[in-house]
Amino acid sequence: MLLIFFSKNYKNIGKRIKKYDIICQEGSDSVAELKDVKGIGPKSLALLNKINIYTVEDLVTHYPFRYEILKRNDLQEVEDGEKIVIDGKVESIPILMRFKAGLNKMNFRLVTQSGVVGVSIFNRAFLKSQLTVGTGVTVIGKLDKKKNVITAADIKLETLSNKMKIEPVYHATSGLTNKNISTYINMALLMYGKEIPDYIPEEYMERYHFSNKKTSLNLIHNPSTEEKLKEVTIRLKYEELFAFMFKINYLKIENKKKKQGLERKIDKEKLEKFINDLPFELTNDQKTAVDEIVADLEAPHRMNRLLQGDVGSGKTIVSFLAMIANHLSGYQSALMAPTEILATQHYHNLENFLKNTDVKIALLTGSTAKKDKQKIYEELKDGTISMIVGTHALIQEEVQYHNLGLVITDEQHRFGVHQRANLQNKGKKPDVLYMSATPIPRTYALTIFGDMDVSTIKERPKGRQKITTVVKKNSEIKDVLEMMYKELKANHQVYVIAPLIEESENSDLTTVCKLKDQMKLAFKEHYKIDIVHGKMASAAKDMIMNQFSNNEIQILISTTVIEVGVDVPNATTMVIFDADRFGLSTLHQLRGRVGRGSSKSQCILISDSDAERLKIMEQVDDGFKISEEDFKLRGHGDLFGTKQSGDMSFKIASIKSDYKILLQAKKDSKEYLLNKETDNDPLKIKLIESITKG
Repeated sequence: MLLIFFSKNYKNIGKRIKKYDIICQEGSDSVAELKDVKGIGPKSLALLNKINIYTVEDLVTHYPFRYEILKRNDLQEVEDGEKIVIDGKVESIPILMRFKAGLNKMNFRLVTQSGVVGVSIFNRAFLKSQLTVGTGVTVIGKLDKKKNVITAADIKLETLSNKMKIEPVYHATSGLTNKNISTYINMALLMYGKEIPDYIPEEYMERYHFSNKKTSLNLIHNPSTEEKLKEVTIRLKYEELFAFMFKINYLKIENKKKKQGLERKIDKEKLEKFINDLPFELTNDQKTAVDEIVADLEAPHRMNRLLQGDVGSGKTIVSFLAMIANHLSGYQSALMAPTEILATQHYHNLENFLKNTDVKIALLTGSTAKKDKQKIYEELKDGTISMIVGTHALIQEEVQYHNLGLVITDEQHRFGVHQRANLQNKGKKPDVLYMSATPIPRTYALTIFGDMDVSTIKERPKGRQKITTVVKKNSEIKDVLEMMYKELKANHQVYVIAPLIEESENSDLTTVCKLKDQMKLAFKEHYKIDIVHGKMASAAKDMIMNQFSNNEIQILISTTVIEVGVDVPNATTMVIFDADRFGLSTLHQLRGRVGRGSSKSQCILISDSDAERLKIMEQVDDGFKISEEDFKLRGHGDLFGTKQSGDMSFKIASIKSDYKILLQAKKDSKEYLLNKETDNDPLKIKLIESITKG
């Protein structure tokens, strides 16, 4: 029933799956320890941890990001130079030829149902011992009809049991193959499948004729047909979105119950003086946002407002003025950022903003020294500190506030609902302001943030330069290097972005480390080059970012860890490799890292595919329009770029492409939440506890 309802809107099973700190996982009990799964030893455990798999539940919900559909061909039906998938038996002992270090070629004959064909494959010497005469294999490659030879891209040590096979492909890491992951998942399902929690109430399981969780997991990892795969994918997406919307709906209802806000009176004259003393004039949108926030702070109800704006539109200064207004009414403020880099930057900007005042501020992150933490805890509790900036360290159990009156979360979509609620619970009834530099189309904003008031900043501050964007092919890399060199010669700096940190078995995407080698080769020792990525220790990241800020590093190679918040006015060029793998909104966020100063800036997108979609970036620089395009297109790139950056995403669902499923899940979860007859349902109790127990 639900399948029929959604199948028309269901596209691209093989889209990139992004990691989301999905709320249905928050507070959930692990069904078993990962080390208990047969075959997972200490080394495998460490590698699985590396890709954020820590529990059996994490493992079995590590969904394939795409599927290879292998359909057996006959030699006669494939044209010269076309792709071929064919199985058969090895007829001759493979002959291995070594040309030089790192380059070898192996040849053998293959007997198939439609004849004998030669097979050549490069750099697979390790397969020689396994390709004994009579071994059944499946060869994937290109057919040279004249020579009757397949140049293989891959050889699988099994034949196709049917004419077609659907093979899952997983995100992996060096030392952990796709086959390893598949084996571990299937063993975990065999041992603990029945214990994996299901987040769909029985009523809705029956209503939509859904299969149980274990069956669904088995089928998504071992699909028998495309139709079955579609069915269980919709079922698992619905489950994820049901749990998500249940918690959103619950919080909306709870927020309405706690409408009574703090009593406060803001000294408007002092606030106006702060605004007039700024070294720049606020835009009309900024002024409107400040007025709306001040009105909310003075209102009898709690503020619950989303401040959204385009890259570089000046949201941060509005949040600082909100903190000033809150301070002038006698309350403490807390600003929570998703990364230490961004938290530290906010702290230094706030420090500079308040340099001529006696307002006491502090920075609290995971790397804050123990001695300093203790002092901050004491001064927050006794009210000495009026404003605190930090990461999720602000919501640790040890942190107690004297009279927290305003909670601000920057890049709010990077925090789980549970984390945001946890910070709000630190005060009796603080006002809440969410900030987002990722503009959300109104339709989606109303669904996800339906109970919020929204302030929008679209105007750019005066003097902000428009960024020129160009799309280049890999064959035009020489032009790109010359464009970079021109800016470097002018003593400007360059960002270079890659989608991955390290190479994996199943990926040919450009990596940070590979790019560093290439840039060093291109620019020799003339310029300092370094890398930064999300897996580095915070101290190492901060050191490199500080060096880049001080122009001690001229070319910074990074993943999307620098997507939000980093502000280096001297950086004028942004080069993004494999740009087709990123969503338009992510590309726009990355582009916004340059053009922060008075110099002309440029963004270069490098890709050999998806040119039509990327051309939008050349023509449009309005983040709201780009966001609308992003949601409309739903292309494969939309679901990849934010895998590392943490943008709102799920393990399998997408708010963009699964919007109709989201609406149904929203309706059903609200119905379930408000149904008094289900108040003793263990699932309902568990979902509510996962929100409230923190």
